Amino acid sequence: MNPLKQLFGQTAIYGFGTVVPRLLNYLLLTPFFTRVFDLEEYGIITELYAYVVFLLIIMTYGMETGFFRFAQTSKNENKVFITSMISIFVSSLLFVALIRIMSGTLSRVLGYNEHPEYILWIGIIVGVDALTTIPFARLRWQNRATKFAVIKITSVVLNIGLNFLFLLLLPSLEMRGSTLWLLKIYDPEIGVGYVFISNMVSSLFALVLLSGTIISVKPAFDPRLWIKMIGYSYPLLISGLAGTVNEALDRVLLKHLLPDPDSSLGQLGIYGANYKIAVLMTLFVQMFRYASEPFYFGNADKANAKIIFAQVMKYFVIASLVIFLVVNLYIDVFKYFIGKDFHEGLHIVPVILFANLLLGIFFNLSIWYKLNNLTKYGAMITIMGALITFLINWFFIPVYGYIASAWAHAACYGCMVLISWWLGRKYYHIKYPLKSIGLYLAMAAIIYFLAKMASELTKVSEILINTGLLAGFIIIVIFFEKNNITRLSFVE
Repeated sequence: MNPLKQLFGQTAIYGFGTVVPRLLNYLLLTPFFTRVFDLEEYGIITELYAYVVFLLIIMTYGMETGFFRFAQTSKNENKVFITSMISIFVSSLLFVALIRIMSGTLSRVLGYNEHPEYILWIGIIVGVDALTTIPFARLRWQNRATKFAVIKITSVVLNIGLNFLFLLLLPSLEMRGSTLWLLKIYDPEIGVGYVFISNMVSSLFALVLLSGTIISVKPAFDPRLWIKMIGYSYPLLISGLAGTVNEALDRVLLKHLLPDPDSSLGQLGIYGANYKIAVLMTLFVQMFRYASEPFYFGNADKANAKIIFAQVMKYFVIASLVIFLVVNLYIDVFKYFIGKDFHEGLHIVPVILFANLLLGIFFNLSIWYKLNNLTKYGAMITIMGALITFLINWFFIPVYGYIASAWAHAACYGCMVLISWWLGRKYYHIKYPLKSIGLYLAMAAIIYFLAKMASELTKVSEILINTGLLAGFIIIVIFFEKNNITRLSFVE
C-alpha cells in the first residue's frame, strides 16, 4: 500500500479516536463550563489541569516512545509490552499512594486549603491515565485504530454525560424539589469538583475497556530489557518535561505573576477559555502525532523513506494552514463556543494557532533523533525551549498579562523548529520542500492580514471576502499540488 495513503488513512482513524473526543469536549464542555462557572471557577479548572499535563509526562517517563522503538527492534513485542506495562503499573500505584498521603499538604501549598479532595482526585486521574498509555500505544502499534477510537470516544462520552448530570440535570431537579434517587449522591457543595470526579470515573472506565489488551499477555518482566528501555526513554522524560513547561507553565505562573491577585484567577480563566478556541489546531497536531510516530518507525527502513517524510511535512503544513485560516477568518463564529465574559481574550487565538502549527512542524522534524537513538538531543532542544518559555513568562506577564504567555509559545516553538532542522541536516538529512512550504506560509500570512482589514466592513461583506480568500488559498494549493494529490507522488 502507498505509505502516504496509509498515513492519511491512519490519521483519519486516529483523528476519529482523538479529535472526536476532544471535539466533543470543545463543542459541549467548553461552552458549558464557561457558562455554568464564573471566571475564577474556570481558572481553578485551568490551573489544576495544567498540573495534570506535567504529572502525566513524569508518570509515563518516555515509555510510550520507548515501547515503539523496542517493539520495532525486538523479536518479542509481547515482552516489550508487559515489561513497560509492569513498570508503569508499579510507579502509578506508588504515585497515587503518595498523593493520598500528601493531599492535605499539597492543597495548602497550591492555595486550595478547603479542598484537599481536588488534589486526590487529580492524582487518581493521573495514575490511571498513565496506566492506560502503554495499552493505547500497543493498539496503535498493532494498527488497531478502530478499537483505539472506540475506547477513547466511549470514555469521553461518559465524562461529558457525568458533567451534565452533576452540573446541570441534578441541580435542576433539586431546585424543583424532585425526590429522584440520584439526588442522594449529589452534593451541591462539591461544585467544580464534579469536573474532576467525572474525569476520574471515565478514566477508570477506559482502563476497564483496555483490560482485555492488558491481560492477554502473560506476565514476564524482563529486567535487562527494562534497563535498556529506561536508558532510551529517560531523555524523552526530560524532553517531555521541558515540552510540558512549554505547553502548560503559563497556566501555572499566571495566577502568581499577574499584578492584581484579586483578578488573577479570572484572568487565568479567560486565557484558558480562549486557548481552547485554538483546539482545532491542537487536535490536528495530536491526531497526526498519534498516526505519524508508528508510521515513521515503520517506514524508516524503506529506500525512499526520506522522500516520503519530506512530503509528509509539506502536506502537514498545508493542512495546518487551512485550519489556521478557517478559525481566524471565522473567529466571530468560533467565539460563541465560550461565554461572552471570556471574549476579551480573543486576540490571543491567532498567536496560539500559529504556535501549535510550529509545534507540529517540530514533531515532524524530531524523527531524526528518535531513529538514531539520539533522544538526548531532543531533550536538549526542548530544554532550551523551556528556558525561553520561562524567561518570557517570568519577565513579561507582570507587564503584558496573558498575551505574553501566548507569544512565549510561538517564540519557544519557533526556536525549537530552527534548532531541530539545523541539527537534523547533520544526523538525518531530509531535503524538505522549503520553497513550497515557505510559499504557503507567506500566502496564509497575506490572507490573514487582508482578512483583518476586511473586519472593518459590514459582517456580510467580511464573511463573503473571507470565504473568497479561503477558497482562493485552497484553489492555489490544489493547482500547485494537483499532480502529487492525484498520484500521491513523492517528488517536490
